[in-house]
This record gives sequence, C-alpha cells and structure tokens, in this order.
Amino acid sequence: MEIYRSLLAAFGHQRWWPGDTRDEVMIGAILTQNVAWKNVETAIDNLREHNLLTLKAIHEADISEIAVLIRPTRFYNQKAQKLKRLSDFLFDRYRGDLDAMFSKDVDQSRQELLCIGGLGEETVDSILLYAGNKAVFVVDAYTKRIFSRLGLTDERWSYRAYREFFMQGLHKDADLYNDYHAQIVHLGREYCRKSEPACTGCPLSDLCRYCVSRPPQGRWDRLADT
Repeated sequence: MEIYRSLLAAFGHQRWWPGDTRDEVMIGAILTQNVAWKNVETAIDNLREHNLLTLKAIHEADISEIAVLIRPTRFYNQKAQKLKRLSDFLFDRYRGDLDAMFSKDVDQSRQELLCIGGLGEETVDSILLYAGNKAVFVVDAYTKRIFSRLGLTDERWSYRAYREFFMQGLHKDADLYNDYHAQIVHLGREYCRKSEPACTGCPLSDLCRYCVSRPPQGRWDRLADT
C-alpha cells in the first residue's frame, strides 16, 4: 500500500480502462495482447467506424471482416478468431447478457473464460476486473518488471504466484486493484522502461534496488517484511 500511495500521489487516479462500454473493454483486452496501446486505439476506431465495436456485432460478422479492421494490432487473424470465440461464448451460453455472465462466482467465471481458446490469464483477469468489476488483480509485464526491480518479487515467478502475491497482500477491492494496476502501467511506460529506465524522477526510486545500491534503511525493511 505504501507503493500504491506513492504512485497515486505522483500520478493521480488513472481512471483506467480507457473504454466507454463493457463491450469495448472486453474487445480491447484481446486486442492489446503483444502490442502497444496506440495500435489498439487505431483498431478500435476502425471497428467503431464500421459499427463493429460490440460483441453482438462481432458475433454476427465474418472473421475476415473483423481481421482487416484490427490489422494494426499484430496477429490480427488470431485475434479476430479470439473475438469471435468470446462473442460466441457470450451469446451461446448467456444469450448476450453480460450481467448474467458476470453474476456468477468470480472463480467460476474465470474458469469459463479461460476455457475459451486463446484467452490467457492476463486477458481473462482484465475482462473480469475492468468489465465485470470483480476483485481480481491483473498481472502484466510491467508488474513483473517493476516489482522484481524493487526487490519484492522474481520475474521468473508464474502468473499465479504474482497474482496471489498482490491479492494476499491487499484488501479485496476491485476499485483498488483497478487503479493499482493502472498506476503500474503508467509507471512502466513513463519511467520503469525495459531499456533505459528513467530512474530520475521516478516516485519509487528511493525504494528501488535497481535504482540505488542502498535503499533508505527502515523504510525498505518495512516493505521487505510485507
């Protein structure tokens, strides 16, 4: 929580995920796999212009029609198939009713979504948290990089281990998980980059073993103990 409070004080509330509807959030969660968000925005604009920015429209559209519109996101043929599988699942099992889908126990909903071909844990947890408002912590490459550099985790940990690390250490709160993950994304993009990280000005530089050889005594010990 000390890390979160530091990020919140530096960046303010992030109001993430950038989507106007639950459908758009779910579509974006698939499109953002292995690509920069600016490419996702281009693809979403393409879908919107062709009235295909809903799961119902995707359910009724041809894969080839979807694929050409999401071309900027890389692996667009595979992602078009994933979008179709997700929309088919929603309409075949829940008649297109997102409220019904998200009304189930979160673990049950998670297992159902993980059974959809091509949807991994990060994508499914993003859907549950940002579209379903479920208290599920999302782990991504930024999370692994930042917290391993802080010295609190190891990048070699599994997704499950990272997820449990956060969910056991924080109050179970969807709003907290939402903004915490958004803060991590912002920090990873602006400061804690994979190459040439900008440690100067980073709000966590005084806590980070990557940035300094000796973190301040006392404050670091409290974090390490947690």
